[in-house]
Amino acid sequence: MQNTDILNFLANRRSVKAALLTEPAPDSKDLSDLLQIAMSAPDHGAIRPWRFREIRGDDRHALSDLFETALRRKNPDATAEEIETIRSKPLRAPLILAVGAEVTENHPKVPPMEQVVATACATQTLLLAAEAKGWGSVLLTGWPAHDDTVKRGLGFTDKDTLIGFVYLGTPPTGHPVKKRPDASRYLNRWPTDA
Repeated sequence: MQNTDILNFLANRRSVKAALLTEPAPDSKDLSDLLQIAMSAPDHGAIRPWRFREIRGDDRHALSDLFETALRRKNPDATAEEIETIRSKPLRAPLILAVGAEVTENHPKVPPMEQVVATACATQTLLLAAEAKGWGSVLLTGWPAHDDTVKRGLGFTDKDTLIGFVYLGTPPTGHPVKKRPDASRYLNRWPTDA
């Protein structure tokens, strides 16, 4: 049996630009509900590697500070404009979740990559849940998501992987649905016919 409402919802999922997300953002109860739904993500070995850092309100300035510190370490000659740009990124939306995979090394059955994939699945489930509840969201990466200073500053260790930053808030009304590519372009049969 098909549920066409769910299929249509999935086909029309959309990211909302962080700068378009406004107050209110999910409160603590709403966020807890969203994260509980994310727990349904596929997770080989039931390791539950996903970790979420909640950053909202004035705490977003601490993330701005961390981004600036990372930029200055990466590029001591950063311009004032580059510093201002990186500092502004956490202030675009009222709520940010830094998402990381707390990797269990040398697991006998689940390599680190599978743990990262499970965390990415939990992140996608969170994004779907947010949209289903009427919230706008977007997953963003950029160089801060791959920077060791940022990763450590958020409480992750060298073995862990930072997936990215989920920005959450109220979406604008009438936000357009993005045109999707033709999926057949990304499918090949294997083995190929000679």
